[in-house]
Amino acid sequence: MKKITVIVVDDSALIRKLLTEIINSQSDMEVIGAAADPLAAREMIRELNPDVLTLDVEMPKMDGLDFLEKLMRLRPMPVVMVSTLTEKSSDVTLRALELGAVDFVAKPKIDIASGLKEYGSEIANKIRIAKSARLKRNASPSVTKSATADAVLPSIANRIASTEKLIIVGASTGGTEAIKEFLIRMPPDSPGILVTQHMPEGFTKSFANRLNSLCKISVVEAQGGERVLPGHAFIAPGHSHLLLKRSGANYMTELNQGELVSRHRPSVDVLFRSVANCAGKNAIGVILTGMGKDGAAGMLEMQKSGAYNFAQDEASCVVFGMPKEAIAAGGVNEVVSLKDMARSVLSKISSMGSHGNRV
Repeated sequence: MKKITVIVVDDSALIRKLLTEIINSQSDMEVIGAAADPLAAREMIRELNPDVLTLDVEMPKMDGLDFLEKLMRLRPMPVVMVSTLTEKSSDVTLRALELGAVDFVAKPKIDIASGLKEYGSEIANKIRIAKSARLKRNASPSVTKSATADAVLPSIANRIASTEKLIIVGASTGGTEAIKEFLIRMPPDSPGILVTQHMPEGFTKSFANRLNSLCKISVVEAQGGERVLPGHAFIAPGHSHLLLKRSGANYMTELNQGELVSRHRPSVDVLFRSVANCAGKNAIGVILTGMGKDGAAGMLEMQKSGAYNFAQDEASCVVFGMPKEAIAAGGVNEVVSLKDMARSVLSKISSMGSHGNRV
């Protein structure tokens, strides 16, 4: 089998060396070039034609974003960003995903050498995903434990009746842009929305803030204990599962730092299970682009509890993994393109009747 060829671009000689060692230790990939700045990288790309590029954010001679923008316009190719876990870097990384980067890896803040080695599996997996991802023009640490939502939240059959409608969204690779495209179309009076996107802790707040600046609705990183109101979206923080719970007649957010589920925390399965437990037919489920099967079991539980579920279609996904698994599990009612997702969801809610709060 032909190996995945990679060019590493980073101004740090140490990072270039470590990334090269990590990538070359994998049997299915190899580094064919390492550049200290975008100008050197440009010549290597022309000469070597790699399958995937790893790209630092802050570099000399040319900013990583400027280089990425030119690259995606003139010579689109799969790019994995390598970024530090800082607020400034997280904002820049989100912009890189908007420009077309497939995914990112968060550099450890301290002890970079040992930290990057610990993230070796994550780096390799994201390179593999990037190689097969669909490109568009314009975080989570690797874990080995896999559990189901049972590890965090039991399934229950008794649900309190309510008429308040909710939209529940799960995504992973490619999800930051898909979620933005979905939420930006939500009207100010849309039903309350809960979102789980696989993303490290240092990035979810910046992600929520960026969405809030672009959307008609209010978007925040969930803190736990908030009342879920129309016109508001809550993003799962990178350190905790996001759950829906009932408090009397109201829906509330809850955070839980329990076991990793489907190898993730936050997990889509846990969010979907909580919605199946306490919202049932008042929920609309949406599963977007992403690698793996997190959300498939939970979406089926939502459907069995009476929820109506949508999956993003293959053509508009960066990675058709999570939607494909949810469809195969039988929990999806409709498969819709990303550009039509918001309209389809709002149309379904309209057919269900009033979505305003009932208190």
